[in-house]
Amino acid sequence: MSLRDIFGLTGQVPLITGGGSGLGRAMAEAMAEAGATPICFDRDVQGLAETAAGLASRGLPCVTMTGDVTDEASVDAAMAEIDKRFGRLDILFNNAGIGDPVSGLLHEHQTKNWKRIIDIKMTGVFYSARAAPPIMVRQGSGKVVNTASMRGPAGSSNVSPMAGHTATEGAVVDFTREVALQYAPMTIQVNAICPGFFVTKRGPDEEDEFVELTTNFTPMKRLAQPLEMKGTAPHLASSASASSFVTGACIVIDGGRMAK
Repeated sequence: MSLRDIFGLTGQVPLITGGGSGLGRAMAEAMAEAGATPICFDRDVQGLAETAAGLASRGLPCVTMTGDVTDEASVDAAMAEIDKRFGRLDILFNNAGIGDPVSGLLHEHQTKNWKRIIDIKMTGVFYSARAAPPIMVRQGSGKVVNTASMRGPAGSSNVSPMAGHTATEGAVVDFTREVALQYAPMTIQVNAICPGFFVTKRGPDEEDEFVELTTNFTPMKRLAQPLEMKGTAPHLASSASASSFVTGACIVIDGGRMAK
């Protein structure tokens, strides 16, 4: 079997939450380039249109669905539509996320920000991850890839204090392990990607001071670009030969930060 066969995704149906920008857009591009038809789910209508237009300009497919991962009915409706239209769901990239809107010590953390982060990064991940297995169990296979963060296995205060973000990313890591164990006997692999500092638009990541701090803290002395996610995503999504024995894993992509 060739590498093209191992990593090819022809005919596969992946759903990508948060597919309207950043890492989600890069995942959609990777899926389409590998032969799949990515379905991008996001509340950002303009972002979805830009993702789809970028792929269309290269002759690549993309389906967009407008919705909010914090809305249980919205997630369930999208999953039902995918099942009706395609009759399958091969991969779920549980990627929608948010950082702390304001960095600060715990006693400065506003309740409204805490609840917002919990809604998106924990409850949203739960809604999507819960909705996918019925289809995957029925078809006898499937892959779930949760986007966590390097702040899942390690704290953030050595760069910038973000209690909400760190707490939820740690929860996603442990959630990934638990769900992986539950579905391992059913040929469904569940893994997490733990990115380091990528150039996205989540919370304060674009602020000059934060960029300088994170760049200096990263051994490679730079932030990653979303396109640098395009190798890891197909690996965890691809055929049995590529990742059938990988489950419950957390792959860190951080420019050497966790090696410190």
